[in-house]
Amino acid sequence: MKTFLLQFFTWWNSQTLGTRFHTWRHGKQVGQDEAGNVYYEGGVDSEGRTRRWVIYRDYSEASAIPPGWHGWIHHRVDTAPPSEDYRPREWQKPHQPNLTGSAAAYRPKGSVLTNQHRPQVTGDYDAWTPGS
Repeated sequence: MKTFLLQFFTWWNSQTLGTRFHTWRHGKQVGQDEAGNVYYEGGVDSEGRTRRWVIYRDYSEASAIPPGWHGWIHHRVDTAPPSEDYRPREWQKPHQPNLTGSAAAYRPKGSVLTNQHRPQVTGDYDAWTPGS
């Protein structure tokens, strides 16, 4: 019942009822990423391409899509990541969604959200004034 109410009244929790119905009627599951997001394709968009969409595991957050799936969903590549033999290089880090607004967000020295003090100004900056 809770899932139904969330899908009926919110758009940011996984999927809406309309998306669920559209996926049931037209969607063919293509794959799933390591975060639990499920990718579908089916039907044709206004440009004649196959329509592609994602059902997020939790909140609808576009930065939660890994790079390989991002290229597929935006029609940059034709083959979905499960269909190709992709191995990340040893220097590549695992995908991490945008952390802005979370406790893990980057906060530099001097930010009001940290307990660190702002670095001292060195005085090597001269402000520009017109006519100088």
